[in-house]
Amino acid sequence: MEVKVFVDGIQRVVCGVTEDTTCQDVVLALAQALGQPGRYTLREKFKDFERCMTPDEHLLETLERYGEQAKDVQLTLLHNGPSRAKKRTVYMNIS
Repeated sequence: MEVKVFVDGIQRVVCGVTEDTTCQDVVLALAQALGQPGRYTLREKFKDFERCMTPDEHLLETLERYGEQAKDVQLTLLHNGPSRAKKRTVYMNIS
């Protein structure tokens, strides 16, 4: 499945998202594809509601809760500073 994520105001498409894909997987894939290491968070926004998603949260499970309105959920990659963790490689297609 494809998931759209805004990165620096540009909409990116993350392909290969499955039921097992976590927010951390998507964040790592985007950061690696952009060549911008650091600490990131995915922000979920729907109408007046917004929150930062947890790293171990399953992205599709969260989006499925919105039902037909899932297409109106906006995901944004937020940069929180330099990296402090070990590198981990995740392979996903980003466009």
